[in-house]
Amino acid sequence: MPWFMNGIEEGEFEVENPYNGCTNRVPATPEAVHTIVFWSKDFGPFLRGGCGKDLTDRGYHLLFNFTINSHCPDLEPHVPPLDQRLNQLAALCRHFSPEAVLWRFDPVCFYETPEGARDNLGDFERIAATASHFGVKRCVTSFLDLYTKIRRRVKNGTGISFLTPSLEKQQEVLLLLQAKLNPLGISLYTCCENEVMETLPPDTGIFPSACIPGELLTRLYGEGISLRRDAGQRTAAGCGCTVSRDIGSYRAHPCHHSCLFCYANPAIDQCPSSPAQKASTGPRS
Repeated sequence: MPWFMNGIEEGEFEVENPYNGCTNRVPATPEAVHTIVFWSKDFGPFLRGGCGKDLTDRGYHLLFNFTINSHCPDLEPHVPPLDQRLNQLAALCRHFSPEAVLWRFDPVCFYETPEGARDNLGDFERIAATASHFGVKRCVTSFLDLYTKIRRRVKNGTGISFLTPSLEKQQEVLLLLQAKLNPLGISLYTCCENEVMETLPPDTGIFPSACIPGELLTRLYGEGISLRRDAGQRTAAGCGCTVSRDIGSYRAHPCHHSCLFCYANPAIDQCPSSPAQKASTGPRS
């Protein structure tokens, strides 16, 4: 957060392309930025630092993608305790519009341990009830994608092996989650799940999602943002994100939550036993 707020103070960010190493400057003034979108599993540093008030006082609009999964230390060993994360959710909803807080229960995991088969759905109803109480209207989910680096990681003495559920099982899970959310006034969205979405019955009330939801941002904060799809994302899989500028860096600001299923963060493979540290949010503007 100090790095991010310094960029805000300077009115621009220097962003390195992770593929070719080239850098470019991204303007970050309120006039240049429609909305800042944050991703995190831990908004503690953001809340403790008073960053939200500082940003809104400067004239910025904010949206939060907050991933809150069940308490599963074998999958997410260094995230804050669930009670703490739910308190952060409450604080975000109180200080900002609940419509600007998108709860992600992501990804849904099925896996084998020496003690037997497990999943990470155990706290879903509790999290959903809390989210509903504070006015959250969207839950975004997806199923684990077993990238090569994840397969390699779990073979390295974890005692865990991930399972890929059939399309029928995925359909069953989505319909179950939707049935639990519907009475709470929360709509279910899926992230990059075209294949299973095409198998669902019509009018289920489950919708494709976008981490950068241009139409929602326009409704919340007015026009002036492009609604063009971001061609650099997984559009074939169902990504609905509109164009944005990513200023986060996995390399420069590594996360130390050490989530076993993380597809992106190099810190996991470089230092899997690192102690928990303050998480870096990954903002887009």
